[in-house]
Amino acid sequence: MTSLRERLRAALKPAMKARDLGAVSALRSALAAIDNAEAIDVGEMRAGAMEDSPVGLGAAEASRRDLTDVEIEAIVRREIDERRFAATEYEHLGAIDRRDRLTAEADELAALL
Repeated sequence: MTSLRERLRAALKPAMKARDLGAVSALRSALAAIDNAEAIDVGEMRAGAMEDSPVGLGAAEASRRDLTDVEIEAIVRREIDERRFAATEYEHLGAIDRRDRLTAEADELAALL
């Protein structure tokens, strides 16, 4: 079975070929949210003196966090929930086109869970 991240990436290429802007937007946004969650918090890095600074190509690189499948699924579910919430807000404002676009994006992500 493929991971959720792999399914998101695999769905991106056909969505791009089909020029499905809503699906592309939702998939890229979810993948970016996952990537952002893997970044290390700057506060976790030790602030040191100049002489403690690493030297050389790649010396200052820090490894990214490894997210579990459960954490990745939670991120995607949050993306879905945000879109569904915004869709209801747009519906109340009478912006039906925006509501439909966000609902379609949420549905696209939900189908990959």
